[in-house]
Amino acid sequence: MSLRERLASPPAPAARVEPRSVDAPAEAPHAYQQMKTRVHQLLLSRIDLEVMEGMSPQRLREELVALVERLLVEENLVINATERRNLVRDIQHEMLGLGPLEPLLADPTVSDILVNGARQVYVERRGQLSLTDVRFADDDHLMKIIDKIVSRVGRRVDESSPMADARLPDGSRVNVIIPPLALDGPVMSIRRFSVVPLTMENLVEYHSLTAEMAKVLQALATAEMNMLISGGTGSGKTTLLNIMSGFIDHGERIVTIEDAAELQLRQPHVVRLETRPPNIEGRGEVSQRALVRNALRMRPDRIILGETRGAEAVDMLQAMNTGHEGSMTTVHANTPRDALSRLENMLAMSGMNLPPKVARAQIASAIGVVVQANRMTDGKRKVTSIAEITGMEGDVITLQEVFTFRQTGVEADGTVRGHFQATGVRPRFVERLKSRGISIPETLFDPSRRVE
Repeated sequence: MSLRERLASPPAPAARVEPRSVDAPAEAPHAYQQMKTRVHQLLLSRIDLEVMEGMSPQRLREELVALVERLLVEENLVINATERRNLVRDIQHEMLGLGPLEPLLADPTVSDILVNGARQVYVERRGQLSLTDVRFADDDHLMKIIDKIVSRVGRRVDESSPMADARLPDGSRVNVIIPPLALDGPVMSIRRFSVVPLTMENLVEYHSLTAEMAKVLQALATAEMNMLISGGTGSGKTTLLNIMSGFIDHGERIVTIEDAAELQLRQPHVVRLETRPPNIEGRGEVSQRALVRNALRMRPDRIILGETRGAEAVDMLQAMNTGHEGSMTTVHANTPRDALSRLENMLAMSGMNLPPKVARAQIASAIGVVVQANRMTDGKRKVTSIAEITGMEGDVITLQEVFTFRQTGVEADGTVRGHFQATGVRPRFVERLKSRGISIPETLFDPSRRVE
């Protein structure tokens, strides 16, 4: 039996709307929004949700088209062909997707969607923010979309818990904050992830790094070097971590730990763990630190921690020091040296009260390479430094930079001008690579070669 045949007869007809067109320029957006809301509410009140859940997406789309057409006739709404197509499309988005956000989510050029209340939605394309014409009917409409997103991953957002992290089915990262913390209505940020994950070749093509740097990073990931990826917000840390994890041997057992699962590993033996926030009673929270500790009992070859931001740094460094070579994580920092300082602060947050020299020694022995990713002023992302940790000199962790990006200026259109260059240092990890059967030519470290 079709969905149309399951329509329940309404107990009393709604007030009849006079025949009208919604073509008037001044009133069209408001009238169209009212009409869409009305048709959507009528659909929800008259369809059998159990039957709807049992249908394939394609069949359901076809049924919704027929139902919308029927309701337009019943409500005596006169609209032109364009408005009719838009209405059918928008109703499908409301019923099957995320409403007004669906066109933005379908646009591959959009990397970020920033919803500042019901009336203001910005997007980022190629590093530049722009205001869109996407609108929600009101804050309640926006909250329904937010609830649909967070409920999919078993999370909630309400006045007692007004902040939440979630993810979309494609791995895109979602952050939500609502009143009373957000003063002008619900705010949502969506960090998009490519349907087809980026590769190292893509980064070379986009001039995010050089082919020489890419070869070194691939060799380090293959040779099980513990690495820390550092960078600011939106600098591409997670993207780089995802790409580098692609060089891990398919015979290894990998355990990933994240606040909101984003990594898209393509190896066959991957165990994905995700934190859990406290419930409405404040209980049941599972932190990243608890997951790292548990992961050590899961016989991992490598542990990949999406982002280190607190006390879990202790357990992650201990894992790196106790046989889980090739583990990787990211941290928010502006330079490799700042990244090490942040790790030291995180060790202090754990309550272990380690002397500074002991904490630094643990960091120096655990991590082999720090990769710095930055977002430039023109919006482009670049790997600005690959630095090797060589040990300790006194109380100081010693770093030697192997590759760097040197900015030389800014063009009239705002484009950053500069070049990638090897520093001329022959890194110690070359010997480790040789011991693993990986040879890289010494010419990669020639400082006379510059790449724009």
